[in-house]
Amino acid sequence: MTKQRVTGIKDGEKVDSYFSVKFKKPLRDYKYGLMFEIRLADLSGEMTAKYWGDADRADMEALHRTISTGDVVKVAGEAREFNGQLEIGIGKGTGGVLKALKQGEYDRAELLARAPRDPEEMFSELKAVLGTIRDKDISAIVKSFSDDRDWAAKLKAAPASMLMHSNYIGGLLEHTLNVVKLCDSAAALFPKLDRDYAIAGAFLHDIGKIVELEMTSNIDVTEAGMLRGHTVLGEEELNRRIAKIHDFPERTKLKLDHIVLSHHGKKEWGAPKEPQTPEAVLVHLADLMDAQLHQYIRIKEEASTEDKWVWDKRLGHVYLG
Repeated sequence: MTKQRVTGIKDGEKVDSYFSVKFKKPLRDYKYGLMFEIRLADLSGEMTAKYWGDADRADMEALHRTISTGDVVKVAGEAREFNGQLEIGIGKGTGGVLKALKQGEYDRAELLARAPRDPEEMFSELKAVLGTIRDKDISAIVKSFSDDRDWAAKLKAAPASMLMHSNYIGGLLEHTLNVVKLCDSAAALFPKLDRDYAIAGAFLHDIGKIVELEMTSNIDVTEAGMLRGHTVLGEEELNRRIAKIHDFPERTKLKLDHIVLSHHGKKEWGAPKEPQTPEAVLVHLADLMDAQLHQYIRIKEEASTEDKWVWDKRLGHVYLG
């Protein structure tokens, strides 16, 4: 099956391709019967599709049950603009098709975007910086992660977020490396900072996202991620590994815990504690810088308007000039 990517679909174009399902809405009535809406995605973007059925409720309910979040579906319909947004109309009475596919009937690589840089190259660069940590205890806890092949493989594959920044395969590694490098540069400008804590904290700040997020045909939040969040999950994993290191200093543990727990900066941004050390402040600001710069750059690249500004619900007005 030829893959049509979301961003390449034009108004009036016939669509016959496959996409992942981000979410599905309930059945509802319309003039000629029943319909429902789903959100489709691939590595290029997202688009809404609407299945327009007839009045056969049993048949429509049966179809609706076969489609679930995370499925990969074949879609045959037509793209039309509605309220300024392009969407795919799938008409039961006009030969439209909506059906779940099995593994092997689609190419997963078409559904999930990847980081621009090679993950092995990024991981080698990351380990080179981590290798400069001088404190033997901090180095030991960092190596308990970076030298763990299974954990490293998960880091190389994980996204950094669902939507906001680096939301692709290898995104968490990309983000972690950027935060580490930003902290390394800042430590050179502020020699009274404890560089070892800053570098280690930058490396450890988002380790909980490996448990918080999962990738199938989409990026989704796990139950543990939804109920506990990556800051708590990260601190828990850090402490689990620290417990295996003989005579690990309690003060070192507390300072690393604090960086992980405070990296969101403010309680209203999801931080259990706000930064109380220079190194924690640095990790928070480096994390925020990398995340927001990715968002601003992506908004400018994806803008399809002749206006000088666009509005983003998280960032506000973004100037495109």
